[in-house]
Amino acid sequence: MSKFQPRVIRTQDQYQEYMSEVESLIVQKLTPGSDDAERLELLTVLIESYESSNYAIEPVNPIDAIKFRMAEKGLKQVDLAPYFGTKSRVSEVLSGKRALTVPMIKALSVGLGIASQTLLGLDSDDRALTENSSKMEFNWSKFPIKEMLSRGWIEDAGAKVKKNVEEQVKDFISSLGEATATASFKRTLSGDAYSPLSQYKLYAWVARVIQKARSRNLEYPFDASILGKEFLKDLAHLSWSEYGPLLAVEFLEKHGICVVIEPALKGTSVDGAALKDADGRPIVALSLRQDRLDNFWFTLLHEVVHIWKHVDLDKTFVDDLENHTESKDKLEAEANRYARDTFIPRVVWKRSKAYLNPSSANIDALSKELNIHPAIIAGRLRRESGKYNQFSDLVGYGEVRKHFPSKYW
Repeated sequence: MSKFQPRVIRTQDQYQEYMSEVESLIVQKLTPGSDDAERLELLTVLIESYESSNYAIEPVNPIDAIKFRMAEKGLKQVDLAPYFGTKSRVSEVLSGKRALTVPMIKALSVGLGIASQTLLGLDSDDRALTENSSKMEFNWSKFPIKEMLSRGWIEDAGAKVKKNVEEQVKDFISSLGEATATASFKRTLSGDAYSPLSQYKLYAWVARVIQKARSRNLEYPFDASILGKEFLKDLAHLSWSEYGPLLAVEFLEKHGICVVIEPALKGTSVDGAALKDADGRPIVALSLRQDRLDNFWFTLLHEVVHIWKHVDLDKTFVDDLENHTESKDKLEAEANRYARDTFIPRVVWKRSKAYLNPSSANIDALSKELNIHPAIIAGRLRRESGKYNQFSDLVGYGEVRKHFPSKYW
């Protein structure tokens, strides 16, 4: 998009154009006060104005508002105890077993900055407050329809009315596992790749992943008891082979875990995802947006840990591991730790020559000792030191996508 002065949004095409630019700007580390930062702020104001005039504001559930603010601020339930009085009351309120009291509402309004009318439920009637989130309506036009069409996920309606295209989107999203499209939004998206701005694109991507997983019709059953530290080690050791990525996919699928390769949609920062289909089949999805071995292997083990420890039928993890390897989220941090320690145990790492005196020779020696690819060690050194210009020849650039041909590479 050219850098002309933004104007008041009057058409859907103009709205989508501005949204695309906001998505490209928001993932950048903009300097406050810079031209791009000011432009982002102006575009956001224009988009909000257009949405408030053209899209109905949906009822906000007070509990959903609290949970959203918790996620936004990285808060845990224990952090809300001062506003509710006790830890048990936090759990009771968030689970719907106890109603919010006036003192709670006052404390949350001041402490978390949530409008008191939202917490009182004045933006919705009593029925809307008690209905399941599956009854909520969603703005189907916010899905990345053009990209879904270009990728062949839905059919081009041609001269047909826009409503028909949106009906296709609803049918497509229903593949997340529910009888209706809106019910599919009960599936919670979690992880560092998630943001409200990318919500619709991520739901579309996850639906595509599920669709592709089902088309594989994997014959091997899944037995959750196989998952553990030894399973992770066996998977990590496959990295030593020249054909490691292919062997890893074969290994996981023979144990009943479906692996889907699906490029990320524009404006999202997804490296991988972990989820379960409606029948309980675990799925690991990889976008391969970074064509490097170190990223591939760390992402793969991170997602397998989620399958082992965290995933249930209603929860999907969508992860940005290129930029968020030190997540504040407890579950993400646990997946990071297991993946990191599987490749290189902590007691080994801090005493290794590769750590104390980084060099190509020392990296190679440690990789042979641990029976893992040198790219994994080089990648860890780069992340921990922040020196991403080091060992560029060892992290395996161009060594992943070649195993998984796609027209999108």
